[in-house]
Amino acid sequence: MKYSLKSLLAIAAITLAGAAHAIDVKELNFGIIATEKAGALKQMWEPFLEDMAKAVGVKVNGFYATDYAGIIEAQRFNKVQIAWYGNKSAIDAVDRANGEVFAQFVDLDGTPGYYSYLITHKDSGITSLDQVLKNGKDMSFGIGDPQSTSGTLVPSYYVFTLNNLDPKTHFKIMRPSNHEGNFLAVLNKQVDVATSNSEMTHKMKEKSPEKLEQIRILWTSPLIPRDPFVWRKDLPADLKKKIQDFTVGYGKDDREKEILKNMYRLKGFNVSTDAQLLPIRQLELFKDRKKFENDANMAEGDKQAKLAEIDIKLAALAKQMK
Repeated sequence: MKYSLKSLLAIAAITLAGAAHAIDVKELNFGIIATEKAGALKQMWEPFLEDMAKAVGVKVNGFYATDYAGIIEAQRFNKVQIAWYGNKSAIDAVDRANGEVFAQFVDLDGTPGYYSYLITHKDSGITSLDQVLKNGKDMSFGIGDPQSTSGTLVPSYYVFTLNNLDPKTHFKIMRPSNHEGNFLAVLNKQVDVATSNSEMTHKMKEKSPEKLEQIRILWTSPLIPRDPFVWRKDLPADLKKKIQDFTVGYGKDDREKEILKNMYRLKGFNVSTDAQLLPIRQLELFKDRKKFENDANMAEGDKQAKLAEIDIKLAALAKQMK
């Protein structure tokens, strides 16, 4: 039987695709974002990762970077194949690291999301957000990792951007840390105000309620969608199915329920997609729009062009969300 060059090329393409699909993955690296010290994260996550390895038949290693960017870059260069992110960092993983959302956290109490906070020590003399907005030059401020949804993006937009303030210049001093670091900095009176979230509050309520009693919440955000899991799109389809089946089926007995409870008070996981990131994409664009709108040094023509570009993107997102 004779084949044309076109037919031979098509057969070769199909053969190569089949070979790619049949890649025998020996190990998976699972990225864990740096919300607190690596030792504490390992204690929470390793039992879950060990169970995943047994279920999918592939060794699963925890990958603990010191910041969110480290996980994103590792996934970009295929040093990490699956990762837990906040929604903001997940956007970068999807856009820059060949990532795709496949599952989402479900809270122990069934809450569909969590909250960002601004907190202070009860002895600080700061009792309201209004004081923070008016007297920032007298205060030190702890902000989250630049890629953190609840530690940076959400409070930056709702607290500062909407009040025409830049936290970098508004405070006497500003320093970034993870959620645990910011909570402890407020507790030890090393900063006057810091970002935190409801996950950290629940954790302290259960493990150190006496510490939580020393904290005052000054501001609570709108509800933030719960965190996603993101895998690389180029993982073999059969392995993806095993991973997703294991993930959404996890929490079936008392042992697994206890493991989930220790992982930020989780009940389990739902199937999810990149669509869960759309509200956070909107938030990023709204923040950018406000920044350009208030830029007095930008030429008017350039400003209007930039605003029009952002409005087109916002309209496209609104259509997707419908």
